Amino acid sequence: MSEYPVQDNTARHRFELLLDGEVGALATYRMRGEDVVIVLHTETHPDMRGRGLAGELARQTLDQLRARGQKIVPACPFFAHYLGEHPEYRDLVAH
Repeated sequence: MSEYPVQDNTARHRFELLLDGEVGALATYRMRGEDVVIVLHTETHPDMRGRGLAGELARQTLDQLRARGQKIVPACPFFAHYLGEHPEYRDLVAH
């Protein structure tokens, strides 16, 4: 398990990476049906930048989507770039 857990906050429609109990990075999303997650925006708390939190958020988010049998539409430039650099997740991209 990562030292930075990522949770799906469904009430706020975002994945949250927690660091010392605080949201260090987040990715907002909306659903298309039950099986497709459209990631809209990623941000890292200004005081926590430079630690690789956004990359860890992306990795754990994609792992969770895979485990749930869901696909992703990377509308967020960060997630699109991450997927471009990590071919092991390209099968998750919705067509």
